[in-house]
Amino acid sequence: MYKKLSEIQIGKKVIIKSFEDDDIYLKLMEMGCVPGEIVTVDQVAPFKDPISITVAGYRLSLRLNEAENILVEEVI
Repeated sequence: MYKKLSEIQIGKKVIIKSFEDDDIYLKLMEMGCVPGEIVTVDQVAPFKDPISITVAGYRLSLRLNEAENILVEEVI
């Protein structure tokens, strides 16, 4: 079952599966968020915006509306 990246707890590893919004798809892919990439949630701001993730070996900050458009699956 897929979840939104914005719903994942700190420290969890997930795999990007797809995107909900095609308009933001290109922007996210340019930042390294491509389907099949493993992502770790590092930090979440007090009001959940922004969140800090590690993807493709570097840290990236995403706004909450961007993270809500990324569908992921937890790594077991």
